[in-house]
Amino acid sequence: MNLAALSPMISRRKAALLALLMIASALTEGLGLVLLVPLLAVLSRDAPGRLDQWLGMIGIPVTLEALLALFVLLVGVRAAVNQTRLLETERFQLELIDKLRRRAWHALLHCDWRVLLTLRRSDSASLLLGEVERVGYGVQQAVSAIGIAVTLAAILLAALAISPLVALGAGLCGVAVLAAYAGLRRRANQLGERLGRAFSDTYAAYAEGLGAMRVIKSLAGEARAEIEVNTTVAAMRSAQIGYVRARGIGQTALHFGGALALALLVWLAVRQWHLGASAILPMVALFARTLPLLGNLQESWLQWRHARPALDSTLALIAEAEAAREPDTGALAAPSFEREIRLEQVTVQFAAGTGPSLEAIDLALPARSITAISGASGAGKSTLADLLGGLISPDSGTFSVDGQAINPALRRAWRQRVGYVQQDPVLLAATLRENLTWGLNYGDQAIRRALKAASADFALALPQGLDTFLGDGGRTLSGGERQRLMLARALLREPALLILDEATSALDGESEAAIVAALAQLKGNVTILIIAHRGQLTDLADRTYRIENGRLVK
Repeated sequence: MNLAALSPMISRRKAALLALLMIASALTEGLGLVLLVPLLAVLSRDAPGRLDQWLGMIGIPVTLEALLALFVLLVGVRAAVNQTRLLETERFQLELIDKLRRRAWHALLHCDWRVLLTLRRSDSASLLLGEVERVGYGVQQAVSAIGIAVTLAAILLAALAISPLVALGAGLCGVAVLAAYAGLRRRANQLGERLGRAFSDTYAAYAEGLGAMRVIKSLAGEARAEIEVNTTVAAMRSAQIGYVRARGIGQTALHFGGALALALLVWLAVRQWHLGASAILPMVALFARTLPLLGNLQESWLQWRHARPALDSTLALIAEAEAAREPDTGALAAPSFEREIRLEQVTVQFAAGTGPSLEAIDLALPARSITAISGASGAGKSTLADLLGGLISPDSGTFSVDGQAINPALRRAWRQRVGYVQQDPVLLAATLRENLTWGLNYGDQAIRRALKAASADFALALPQGLDTFLGDGGRTLSGGERQRLMLARALLREPALLILDEATSALDGESEAAIVAALAQLKGNVTILIIAHRGQLTDLADRTYRIENGRLVK
């Protein structure tokens, strides 16, 4: 993959503006260097040359004062153009990063749940936070390389105007130098892939360590956790140092080779071609300007190749997620739910060659009833919850609500009528109100009713009430309090189906009892599915089933 893959996200207007600025910068530099020839001719009182004649044709007198004034003007214009180009390049890069990140996030948000389950969360987070930034830097370097190439082209034209023979020799030397570093560019690409993997591993190590901090401390595993993270960081640093080493070797060879080529060209110009000082000195100046530009071109090219694997990874994730995009609901409305939800011979299998997570399931959930599903870990309980919650569709069999099949196109509409409370509470670093409403428009009275229905009245006694900031993950609250807020959030949407997936498995008896009391008040008003190993919740159920190896048993 290359820059062409980014074309849909590139603003054509900004790209055209950048191209014009690059050309303007290159032309002003080339003209400034060409002016050295008539300037030196005036200083040395040489006979007028071809460039003097060209200047006269456009009305510029070949005098010291006029040439110096023109030189100063060109330098000023070039400085203004380069400043504008710098700002536009930064805007171009940042806009591209934002578009790429938004597209990746959009693709993940709308991706089919089955595919999301196969993606490592830390890899996706690492890509969104770090790899996209590497892409932006790589694109900046690619734009820089294009700008340098345009400048080199302008300098070559200037050199041709001064001395075609020397210019052609210098051009061939430049091409040979760049061709000699093809292997180094391939090495940069390999090192970029290695750095991407190391960065992802490092991010995953830190993310997993922060998430498991309680377990690490309780097991006295601080030393081991520190070693594991330090090992991944060392691998990342090794990849970075390897790239800097390879880049440094290339720069050293470039400077040495360039100096050798310059010496050879000057010798040829003096001894073989018998050129005068007014031609040789400007060519030396041109070559002296060209050599660092070649180094910068090589550097920018290497940096792009180094960052390119990050672009490949980002585009691969986007392609995978977009290929698995859920169908748009459009104007489809969720089916009414007055009689029953029914599964008939439903089978769900996530991967070929593995046993089905659910096999030939027949199940009916009457409206306003409570059904409990128990079973060992891995038996298929959460898959059943995902199916009934509209996250996935069966591979075979039918899932219907009041006789209407919930096909993939209807899944999202049905999800809007489902309240879901999982084992691990998810609270944002935001206010109580924002955590309950998630951007939807609910009045204070509706929020208070939901809190009361969830036995979460404690929240109303918080210092700032609904505007209390809960902090990172709501860690100032107990596990039971957080879970009751999750129940309130689900009830605020007035769901047709409420799913509690191991919602009390990590709670103490008192906290579980509070949730049981809340659900007891809902009995007969809301259809409830309880997924649990055991506990007080199952005592509320009108009917209880057990899943064993993906099969439903009484």
